[in-house]
Amino acid sequence: MKKKPLTFLKSSGINPYLWSIFTILPFYFIFQSSSTREIIVGIILTIFFFIVYRLAFVSKKWPVYLWTSILIVISITMTIIFQFVYFAFYIAYYNGNIKNRIAFLTLYIVHLVCTTVSINYSFVIQNGLFLKQLPFVIIIWISVILLPFNLYNRKKQEQLEQQLKYANKRIADLVKQEERQRIARDLHDTLGQRLSLIGLKSDLARKLIYKNPEEARNELKDVQQTARTALNEVRNMVSQMRGIRLKEELVRVKQILKAAGIDLIIEDHKLSNVSLFLENILSMCMKEAVTNVVKHSNATYCKISIEQTQNDICINIEDNGVGIQDQDFSKGNGLLGMKERLEFVNGNLEINSSNGTMITMTVPRAIKANG
Repeated sequence: MKKKPLTFLKSSGINPYLWSIFTILPFYFIFQSSSTREIIVGIILTIFFFIVYRLAFVSKKWPVYLWTSILIVISITMTIIFQFVYFAFYIAYYNGNIKNRIAFLTLYIVHLVCTTVSINYSFVIQNGLFLKQLPFVIIIWISVILLPFNLYNRKKQEQLEQQLKYANKRIADLVKQEERQRIARDLHDTLGQRLSLIGLKSDLARKLIYKNPEEARNELKDVQQTARTALNEVRNMVSQMRGIRLKEELVRVKQILKAAGIDLIIEDHKLSNVSLFLENILSMCMKEAVTNVVKHSNATYCKISIEQTQNDICINIEDNGVGIQDQDFSKGNGLLGMKERLEFVNGNLEINSSNGTMITMTVPRAIKANG
């Protein structure tokens, strides 16, 4: 319950304190009157105005219309009797804090019309006190026109910023949750199976160690090999979580193509000021494309070119193999996965299979944030 007043004061700055000083201003105009009866009426109206003003701020739904109507009546009365037009500024400030659009527009129009009529009436009767403050009256009238919309739009913007902040927090939480689930799946599918196999073979080796020592040694060799495989898989998982630079992936690509007996030509232009996230996406796509060259193309050479322009980054992977048919998109060779990854960063995947295969990956250049 203590959080709302603190939030209100924070968003309003020192305005409430300044306005509390301005509350003495009506009494100056009231005591200009020579009639005791008018002075008493003015004091009662002023006190009643601030009570209703407070009630208006803490009310919702239909009472908002009631309290605002009373405030407008008091403001008109003070303008006509005491030439005090400044209550209109208070009401304009309150109107700007109304959240409901229909209520805001309705009360804004009613208040503007009533204030304009009361000012014109006081101007027509040519009251001396009113004419002396005419420049200030014009300022108040302009404030009645502009201030509510200014405050209303600012409140809407603050509300949208809060919603955006909350949405970003929810997205971050969902991303973390999804990442945890992915890590859990990877550990279960890789490390979990390897450890289960190590456990089974260890039990088997323990049972065979006296009956068949040679077979037990073979089982222990399998345990050792399985443990090494599990360690390599864990290292690969950690490497993927950390993120891979294109330069690091090119080293792996050279090794893969060399092992497959495919000649490699690289036209590598060094990337500058590119985010790790974007490089990681491109590295995974390039790895998938090169894997397809090794597995499906029957190519004898592969050419990779990387180019960075002012607006985008382009990677071409070309081979002299058998080419890719349209139906290959549904055969699990990773092309759909590449396309989805690139679309996630507003990128594009193009495939030309006229003479061999050329895969072109283009992504908008993302500037790496400093710090």
